[in-house]
Amino acid sequence: MTGLPRRLRALPLRSRLALLVAMAVAVAVAAVAAACWFVTREQLEHQLDESLRGSKVDEPYLADLYAYCRGTTPLPPRPFTGATVQLIDSQGTVCIAPDAASKLPVGDRDREVAERKRAYALHSATAENGEDMRVHTSPLAVRGDPGAGSGSLAVSIARPLSEVTDPLSTLAWVLLLVSGIGVVGAGAAGLWIARTGLRPVDDLAHAVAHVAETEDLTVRIPVEGEDEIARLSRSFNAMAGSLATSRDRQSQLIADAGHELRTPLTSLRTNIELLARSDATGRAIPPDDRRALMSSVKAQMTELAALIGDLQELSRPDAAQPGPLQVVALHEITRNALQRARLRGPELTITAELAPWYVRAEPAALERAVVNVLDNAVKFSPAGGTIEVNLHRGELTVRDHGPGIPAEDLPHVFDRFWRSPSARQLPGSGLGLSIVARTVQHAGGEVALSPAEGGAGTVASIRLPGAPTPPPEG
Repeated sequence: MTGLPRRLRALPLRSRLALLVAMAVAVAVAAVAAACWFVTREQLEHQLDESLRGSKVDEPYLADLYAYCRGTTPLPPRPFTGATVQLIDSQGTVCIAPDAASKLPVGDRDREVAERKRAYALHSATAENGEDMRVHTSPLAVRGDPGAGSGSLAVSIARPLSEVTDPLSTLAWVLLLVSGIGVVGAGAAGLWIARTGLRPVDDLAHAVAHVAETEDLTVRIPVEGEDEIARLSRSFNAMAGSLATSRDRQSQLIADAGHELRTPLTSLRTNIELLARSDATGRAIPPDDRRALMSSVKAQMTELAALIGDLQELSRPDAAQPGPLQVVALHEITRNALQRARLRGPELTITAELAPWYVRAEPAALERAVVNVLDNAVKFSPAGGTIEVNLHRGELTVRDHGPGIPAEDLPHVFDRFWRSPSARQLPGSGLGLSIVARTVQHAGGEVALSPAEGGAGTVASIRLPGAPTPPPEG
């Protein structure tokens, strides 16, 4: 029993569906055929019994048959055909016509009818010639013959059961033939339906196999209808599109990271080679040049470390579980970031008006985002310039008085590694604003850059949902 399910599971899905459909149809057809056969048999047997009950034999013929059995008169021709007639007395003696097919056995019920203990007897019996018969026995009184004795005779009328079994056999063969044709047709129809219905699944399997072999994520499956197969096709297309986008972003990230890493590494390698060549040849580098080389090496190392840190920050997949959100004071985080910004731009004037505002965010990530925004303002501000920082009702604005950002560049400022042509000569990796956008969106806020009103410069605005007072504990 355990081998059959395993064999079924080993078959293709369409074959299993066709087989299951054929089996279901076979069971249904078998049940209907069996019910039809039994109902037909019941009806034929009932009709045969009613025919026997309604069979009448002329009393003169029965009297002549009785006289013939006693040897007094010859038996005249039988006035009817199709049935076997025999007389039975109370002792079980049988008298039949000489042209009868075969004698029927006499049972106790037949003798009881002759003795008037039963009104009639209806049963099946096998004649002496082996033929199965249906027998109806009823009382008989032969008039005009006192020797018969009142109530001492019974007449049995029998018809062959082949009148029932032969039609039933024919019906059984017909039902078997029709059932076989129905099962085969159902199996073929089931196979056709399975092939038609599972064609999208085949397309999906071929598409998955093609993607696995070629890594081609541009494959799409045509979607037809609104059923489960259509939803599965849409899900596959969406998954393939997401994977293609993710792979493109990964490839772009690797290419951009390689490009950005190449510049500081090249400069660093050049400076180190100059220092090594000086030591190898014994030709000392002038002190001012050596200090400049060492400062350049230190700057390149700092830039490289910052770039690696930014890459580590962005290496976390967007779908990964974000860090836990906590209630933090945005004004305190901004105040800490301002201290670092003043150290990086001591020649700049940084003004700040910070109203209390509490938000739910990752503290370290949010501070890094604010620092990145302030770093950009410091980087693009002219010497002796002013940076204005304001925090009011959850909106943090940082305004610098630098050259500003061209309108055509604004849609790209939050892209990874994107840097405007005017900023390519300045230190940086082009990842800072990407980290800012990601952190702010994670906290449920918005970030935007826009040209400053009434003069040169740029305004960076961060909006975060929160409240001016911390929520109650517990």
